[in-house]
Amino acid sequence: MLFSAPSMGCRTMTYPIARIHSVETFGTLDGPGIRYVIFFQGCPLRCLYCHNRDTWDTGGGRSITLPDLVADIRKYQDFYLASGGGVTASGGEPALQATFIQELFSQCREIGLHTALDTSGYTGVGPLKDLLLVTDLVLLDIKHMHSDKHRQLTGVGNQRTLELAQYLSRQGIPLWVRYILIPGYTDDPGAIIKLAEFLTKLDSLQKVLILPYHTMGVYKWEEFGLRNPLSHVSPPPPEAVVKVKQILAGSNLPVE
Repeated sequence: MLFSAPSMGCRTMTYPIARIHSVETFGTLDGPGIRYVIFFQGCPLRCLYCHNRDTWDTGGGRSITLPDLVADIRKYQDFYLASGGGVTASGGEPALQATFIQELFSQCREIGLHTALDTSGYTGVGPLKDLLLVTDLVLLDIKHMHSDKHRQLTGVGNQRTLELAQYLSRQGIPLWVRYILIPGYTDDPGAIIKLAEFLTKLDSLQKVLILPYHTMGVYKWEEFGLRNPLSHVSPPPPEAVVKVKQILAGSNLPVE
């Protein structure tokens, strides 16, 4: 999407425009260092455990131009540069606005900021190829290794996600994999072993993050007048998280 604004003289300047939900100016969980995290609006997945339910609608959120977003990032750039941090595009599913993010990341790199893309991989490789040329790190969410169970959790299969992981490995693009541990859904030892077998084949994998399911986003479902589909599920006990990490570490994976 483009936005045209009058400029000095007869020319009209055209700026890319995006829809975003919100930003976090002091993120510490979405890549190295201190980060400016942009939560882009819109998501094609319907995860039962989503804690950003309000980002699904592609028409929600607010619009922002590229110059305005870059100007806001520049306010804090000294903190990001000093910490080895940068900018992370998250969501929702940021890959739905890949062209905008490509231009954003290009300008971030000119400043010297690290760039990271937090994605489910559902769009597949094609729409991301140009964006990945200016992406320093991909945070890839693997929801489940069994495609049928992945579909039960998210509404879609996992083929594109796994294909993207393999593409990143072949291209040597640094990769962090995130896996959310949900009791009764993603904690099956067989699925964890299958995950380990898949991850050991990814040469550019730098880190595996096991994230315990939490209920902090439940209120957002209630705000939409919806029943939380996992209202019967509690966060996993610490020992369950440790067990999964031990399985992955046993395959010499970089588990955190």
